[in-house]
Amino acid sequence: MLVERKDGTCRECGGQLKIIDADDATMTVECLECGDSYLVEPDAFGDGCMTYYLQVAGLGETDDEGGE
Repeated sequence: MLVERKDGTCRECGGQLKIIDADDATMTVECLECGDSYLVEPDAFGDGCMTYYLQVAGLGETDDEGGE
């Protein structure tokens, strides 16, 4: 699932992030530009865990779903 740039960007280069995994405590993001990957908290993007975390962890979205 792609993270909207208004919500967050790569801490290394400012590129667009993609959430590639999630568990009960963290989400793993990967930058589409520099390839850096790292863990973030479920509320890292200021959405109260209602948008990104619910989609990735709660509903189990994968790369094959949603066309991202």
